[in-house]
Amino acid sequence: MHKNKPEDAKPWRLKLHEIIFEADTRAGKLFDIILIISILFSVLIVLLDSVTSIQIQYGKLFLIAEWGFTILFSIEYILRLICVGRPIMYARSFFGIIDFLAILPTYLSVLFPGSQYFLVIRLLRVLRIFRVLKLVQYLHEIQVLMRAIKSSGRKIVVFLTAVVILVILSGSLMYIIEGEQNGFTSIPRSIYWAIVTLTTVGYGDISPATPLGQVIAALIMIMGFGIIAVPTGLVSAELSRASMELPVQTQSCHECSAEGHDNDAKFCKYCGAEL
Repeated sequence: MHKNKPEDAKPWRLKLHEIIFEADTRAGKLFDIILIISILFSVLIVLLDSVTSIQIQYGKLFLIAEWGFTILFSIEYILRLICVGRPIMYARSFFGIIDFLAILPTYLSVLFPGSQYFLVIRLLRVLRIFRVLKLVQYLHEIQVLMRAIKSSGRKIVVFLTAVVILVILSGSLMYIIEGEQNGFTSIPRSIYWAIVTLTTVGYGDISPATPLGQVIAALIMIMGFGIIAVPTGLVSAELSRASMELPVQTQSCHECSAEGHDNDAKFCKYCGAEL
């Protein structure tokens, strides 16, 4: 089977790919720093733009800055598509989708200029806050954490399933014991109380009044301390294992932009292109 080789690509594309997708060179590090700063400032603008008093005073400046960041991220997205051999694979990847969503809301807001669409525009403004997810691809520690969460995913799902069953049983039991006269007007509302109690939040809007109900509530509270520690322990174990794994090379595949290859890897484990 034919393997795509890096030398098959044009030199300028390889150089561009090295700058955008890798951080081993001085230019690559500078590119990452500029992008991180831009992301942080663009998110800060979205936060400040939601404050009415600040928005009234600096609204036009925020609009200009927002379009400036949108154009910058649009150019970045286009360059990423250009410098990879298989742009569709990158566009469909997690980071490709995040990059696209980072620029989409600003362009969509142009389609809703009327005052009747004000709520839609506010929603699109809030969606720009998800640009902070672009930071994930620049921080190795976050990638390690994501890998640990992914590895412990099945265990967490099993744990959450057990918790759901527990709160349903507890809520149903409290509905029978306490009844509507004590605020447990339905099973869903009783399940809500069980979740609040089990997580040790304790809003206090509903509370058991009967001795038996209070005993059960106390048991659920004590159980909650142990339950909260379970997912933390699962992720911590996987995080420790992920940190002890053999180091991987920082080189990104020139075809699909995938990273995380072993140091002795010759081909990309995702698309088969030669590294």
